[in-house]
Amino acid sequence: MDAVLEVETLVKQYPSQRALDGVSLSIFPGEIFALLGRNGAGKTTLIGSICGLVQKTSGKIRLFGVDLDVDPVTPRYSVGLVPQELNFDPFFTTRESLELQLGYYGRPADSARVDEVLERLELTNKADTLTRALSGGMKRRLLIAKALVHRPKLVFLDEPTAGVDVELRRDLWAYVRRLREEGTTVVLTTHYLEEAEELADRIGVIDEGKLLLLEDKVSLMRRLGERHLEVRFSSKVAALPQGLPGGALSEDGRQFSFLELPAAGPRAVEVLASLFAAKLPAADVSIEAAKLEDVILRVLKGRAS
Repeated sequence: MDAVLEVETLVKQYPSQRALDGVSLSIFPGEIFALLGRNGAGKTTLIGSICGLVQKTSGKIRLFGVDLDVDPVTPRYSVGLVPQELNFDPFFTTRESLELQLGYYGRPADSARVDEVLERLELTNKADTLTRALSGGMKRRLLIAKALVHRPKLVFLDEPTAGVDVELRRDLWAYVRRLREEGTTVVLTTHYLEEAEELADRIGVIDEGKLLLLEDKVSLMRRLGERHLEVRFSSKVAALPQGLPGGALSEDGRQFSFLELPAAGPRAVEVLASLFAAKLPAADVSIEAAKLEDVILRVLKGRAS
């Protein structure tokens, strides 16, 4: 499968900082790729370099197989960007903003497409409202509409749900999935790691301009994700059975805890089976899988140590 985007040893050097330090990655058609990292890690600089907002120092960027050093314009007509900052001309209506956006990308007037995007992002009743009168959530929806109205093949969502309420965030998640189903490739940056865990097919972690990790989400969670087993007893347990492969009993003897490490040691189900075989008075059992946030923190902590 040919990559939609290929980045090779990309460097961006500012006078006092190297914002990108040899970043290489490929993005494939129809996937949702989450680019994660701390503030100032290089996420927005990478996106800006691809979209033409930042001039790279060295390295190669190919969009849809085209080297941007050879043709920096044509491939970018098929890219959409939802920036972090709200950026509207306050004197245009919602509809006019989308009509202008079509022109910016060299597309002819298309009122049907404008109406379609307005409807999909639940902006139809705000079509003739000046953008300065929109609520924060509606402005965020309009940013996404502007990025999609020209039917891009690749969309960058740079913190698309920053500052929006939970309901709107869930609506946008559903819309991102719909984009993927329709064949649009999505690159997402977010500080809401549950968002990346919910949506992403692959994860990339960047820190201090270096790409630390690039992996399928499911594989990553299996490789680095811990699981926590807790068992509460209906009566006090004096001691754990001999031969139990791990875990600890609370001081009051009413709770047992075990941490399953990835790819090492006994599994939680094996420990649980041993407890049941010993006929301990288990009243409640819970197994909590690690979250993506825990895994990302482990990756970043490992870099710092």
